Amino acid sequence: MTDPDRIPADLVKRLRDETGVGMMDCKRALVEAGGDLGKAREILRKAGKAGRDKRQGRSAREGVIDSYIHLEGRIGVLVECNCETDFVARTDDFKTLARELAMQIAALRPRWISRDEVPQDVIEGERKIYEEQARSTGKPENVLTKIVDGKLEAFYKESVLLDQTYIRDDKRTVGDLVDEVSAKVGEKVAVRRFARFQVGEEI
Repeated sequence: MTDPDRIPADLVKRLRDETGVGMMDCKRALVEAGGDLGKAREILRKAGKAGRDKRQGRSAREGVIDSYIHLEGRIGVLVECNCETDFVARTDDFKTLARELAMQIAALRPRWISRDEVPQDVIEGERKIYEEQARSTGKPENVLTKIVDGKLEAFYKESVLLDQTYIRDDKRTVGDLVDEVSAKVGEKVAVRRFARFQVGEEI
């Protein structure tokens, strides 16, 4: 563990700017990580997820509905993001999250918010396709399961909003972003629903 006095203030500020977590928590994470920014970021993410787990049972009925229009009106998104109190719903951090989610949905067109929403028949259908593809490679049976699981993970990362890579930071997922905002505001934060429209697409 690094001496706290050896952690540069600008490094603490950089971590604070990246994660939105308080300065003291950022400094503690950097001390624990031996001054490694990447490790400190991961420590804060894990702490945020632990806090999120404690908040899961709470009710999030406040929030905002935000919109985003892209490509001169050819793509539009509506997204509802929820929190526990109207006070948090009015904060810049929460409003910014809703806008970032709308932009993410416009850019990467997810089909579901979380893995829990993916219908079982869709998962089974995808798995069947991946199994057939894997078998066509002629690889041993014990390797096929890993190949199929890997392809299914890729499917989730493409189709599930919270599993997608955040468009502004390829080292974070959208789920990480939501967790970070939740940790910063101290409330349960959830994406409730979204709708994406594109001119000319089939309904």
